[in-house]
Amino acid sequence: MAQSTAPVLTAEGQVSGPVTRYELVDVSDPVLASLARRGPDSLRSSFGDYRPSAEPTIGVGDYISVTIWEAAPGGLFSGPAVLGPVNAGSKSATMPDQPVGRDGSITVPYAGRIRVAGQYPRNVEKTVERALEGKAIQPQVIVNITRPVSSSVTITGEVAGGARVPLSVRGDKILDVIATAGGLRGPSYETFVQLTRGNRTARVPFTRVMNDPRENIYLRPDDVLAVLREPQYFMAVGATGANAQVPFEAGGVTLSQAIAKVGGIQDFRADPKGVFVFRYEPDAIARLIRPGSPLLGQGAVPIVYRIDMSDANNIFLAQRFRMFHRDVLYISNSPNYDTRKTLDMINAALTPVANIASVASSGAAVYNITRR
Repeated sequence: MAQSTAPVLTAEGQVSGPVTRYELVDVSDPVLASLARRGPDSLRSSFGDYRPSAEPTIGVGDYISVTIWEAAPGGLFSGPAVLGPVNAGSKSATMPDQPVGRDGSITVPYAGRIRVAGQYPRNVEKTVERALEGKAIQPQVIVNITRPVSSSVTITGEVAGGARVPLSVRGDKILDVIATAGGLRGPSYETFVQLTRGNRTARVPFTRVMNDPRENIYLRPDDVLAVLREPQYFMAVGATGANAQVPFEAGGVTLSQAIAKVGGIQDFRADPKGVFVFRYEPDAIARLIRPGSPLLGQGAVPIVYRIDMSDANNIFLAQRFRMFHRDVLYISNSPNYDTRKTLDMINAALTPVANIASVASSGAAVYNITRR
């Protein structure tokens, strides 16, 4: 239900004073099922894991080497252009490396402009051979990619050396490219890996890529890999063992673990029925939890999750409730805590008076004894 009063909450959700509206939601199995939609990204689910072809395609910017062999001497490519030893009765020439132009083509003498972008080297070889028919003596062509500029990825962020990294013919995975860039600069438990491919982006903790081989996927040309150091924390307030900003690993923590991190629920101070988590949920998630909420349409909805930790069933739910960065964990005071605190203050104030009375009484008794 939507609330429009101050966030001074008891276990019953009672509030006072006007502030920003929010939704009060009791944690349950259906709620957890909706929250699972906001679970951590998966690189494999987002992009798949398709090993690249063993034979790379040529792209714009790649440097290409073309070697042409003829069956007999005296052809177009015999003479001074011959590089290295050749077999008797045959001649060859190797063209200087040249980049593939913006039009996707290279120039081959006597063959003209040959379109190569998006093709395999073996296909280009056949194209050049056909273009030289009738000009060269039974030409045979070998095409190699000497510098695969187009088959590279960009890696940036918290690595020793951000760069444009060429991909090998066998294919490179995320950890391969991070290692090529010099490895991480920060602690792995605070680091995220963010992959952008086209108009799609996904992010996972670095420890997940390390521990789950399925997340260590193959990269593709023009991928952008960002290694981000983002320490995660939640705020603990109320009747907790420590009111503080509490860090946790990038892999995440559950509500049960968060409560344990702050010293647990205090026996005489806290109300186990009044455990709350304050969070802004994206509209897509809030719509699943509160379809008719008047707060929808603003991009994010303030939601207060409530869970009764005195119920054994809810302890299991707390083990499945995932905390997020900047969540606020609030544990309300026990209904008897203020009364107990007041009585303690009264006792503390009366103790000196009682001591004085006791001393006075003892002094009077000694005086009476000495007079006798």
